[in-house]
Amino acid sequence: MIKNITPTGRYITVSGGNSNTYVNGYAGAQGVGNMRYNTSTQNMEVFDGTSWVMLNMDYASVGLNGEAEALLDWIKSKQRQEIELLELASKNQAVLTALENVKKAQEQLTIISHLAREHETTS
Repeated sequence: MIKNITPTGRYITVSGGNSNTYVNGYAGAQGVGNMRYNTSTQNMEVFDGTSWVMLNMDYASVGLNGEAEALLDWIKSKQRQEIELLELASKNQAVLTALENVKKAQEQLTIISHLAREHETTS
């Protein structure tokens, strides 16, 4: 049983949970097999008919590998650059014109590459 999940990466969040300490939702007349979270020991326990027995639990960590984090860092960097260019373009006509030309060139490149791939498959 997992006792706790700890996020280890910059892009991971862990949330949720429940403050109810009993799995069956009530604290009275516990029967055999009932489970609870012992807030004093911070452990899950199960009732064996006589006493509460602690369950073996471990800690888990969740995170992204280095490649995924590098990719997200690169995306954030590109996004930041794009925002800066758009802000600059809103104040400078030459930058706006250059951005429009880049957009047209990218559209042309997309069309040409599509046609080139299509030509390769039909030749």
